[in-house]
This record gives sequence, C-alpha cells and structure tokens, in this order.
Amino acid sequence: MKRIVFKVGSSVLTDIDNIAKERMLNLVSLIVQARKKYEVILVTSGAVAAGYTALKLDRKKEVSKRLLASVGQPILMSSYKNKFDIFNVDIAQILLTEEDFDSRVHTKIFQQIIERTLENNILAIVNENDISTTPEQLFGDNDQLSAHVAHYTNADILIILSDIDGYYDANPKENPNAKIRKIVSKIEEAELSQCHTPNNEFATGGIVTKLKAAQYLMKHDKEMFLCSGFNLQSAKEFLFEDSYDKGTLFSNKLKKL
Repeated sequence: MKRIVFKVGSSVLTDIDNIAKERMLNLVSLIVQARKKYEVILVTSGAVAAGYTALKLDRKKEVSKRLLASVGQPILMSSYKNKFDIFNVDIAQILLTEEDFDSRVHTKIFQQIIERTLENNILAIVNENDISTTPEQLFGDNDQLSAHVAHYTNADILIILSDIDGYYDANPKENPNAKIRKIVSKIEEAELSQCHTPNNEFATGGIVTKLKAAQYLMKHDKEMFLCSGFNLQSAKEFLFEDSYDKGTLFSNKLKKL
C-alpha cells in the first residue's frame, strides 16, 4: 500500500473569524476515502488562525503569535476530532520542530510513533510546535515541514492542498494568459529566489516555500502534487483516477512537459 502525506494550509482551513467547517469536512471526507487505498498522514496548518477566531491579537508580534497558537491548537484539533468522529476515525496529535529532524534519536522516535499510528489505524495529524520554541528551531512554514515528514516517513508522495490551483508559468493575477504547468521535473534557482507573498494573512508560506518543498522531495526521489484545497476535484482525480485536469506534479521520474 502506498503512503501519502496531505498538507493543508491555513487559508483552506479558516476564514477570517471562523473555522471553515464545510471545507474542513470536505478535507476529512477526502482523507477518509483516501485511507481505503493509501496509508495517510496529515500535516496541518491553522493553529494561529484558529486562535484568532477566539482572541484578536496582532499575529505580527511574536509573543501574540505564540499565544494565538496555544489557544488555537486545541480549537483546531477539536474541530478535526468532531469531524473525524463522524467516520469513526481516531486521530493523534504530533507537534514537531526542525530540530526533530536534526537528531537521530528524535527522528527515530517520530518514525516509530508514525508507524505505530498506522499499524493501529490511527490518523497522525502533524503540526509545527511554534509555541515554546525559538525561531531557529522552526521551519517557519508547514510546506517545509510536510516535505520532511514525507521523506522521513518514507511516503511515496506529498499532496499539498493550497489556495492556488497549481504552479503557473506566470503570475495568474498579473497575466490572464498564465497556464498551469502540469508536470515539473526541475526547479531553477531563480524560481526559488522569486518574491512571492502568501495570499492569506495567517499563511506563512507562498509559492516559493512550496517550490522548496518540491525540490527537497525530488532530490530524495519523491514526488509532490500541488492543487487546490478549496475544490478537491483535482486531488480526487489524481489519487483515485491517476489523472488530473488542474494541479502540478513535481517529479524527476517523468519527462518534463
């Protein structure tokens, strides 16, 4: 059975003042369906945004962001639990930092926990522990975290569910003729250094962090699929029909188109 890692961003999971309940339920339904065919791990963002639904603090201030994350993490996990309970799926929370992948001991513990959750049919939900750690201990975005989770758990592919449909050959906001690149087998350095900000104030990534995640995985002979988390049709087509209309597959195993 193939193993996949889903990563979902804050912009998909939350609106400004609320958990996006319908989108979260759609995500949960997709994961439940995917678990019939794949071993599944979920990497989720959204703790800070969830915290903001209960406490209006300035997330640009480090202490406020930490407090928002501490308030939001149980809100986020409670929302997940309520929805996975509908399908009788047990979940486990795992909080990591970049340092957990720099220590053989910590990495081994993480790998053992993941294997045990899968053996017991429990869905592991991973997030970055940005509450009590220093910036040097963090990836800073869950695109990088999810890529490392995929690599160190020996997953076959990372599926990033984002606020964009895929990786375009130009900025679609500026160029109406921009087209999605369906397959990317090589990422140039200029693409990694381009300036691009997140579309959502609670998101910490952007297209560049996704490209860095894809490059990391391709260096380790793994694949990444980037598609919309608002409309899950492309994800379903990719996972269950081996085809897709929208979305971008990053893979050095295929001929570049």
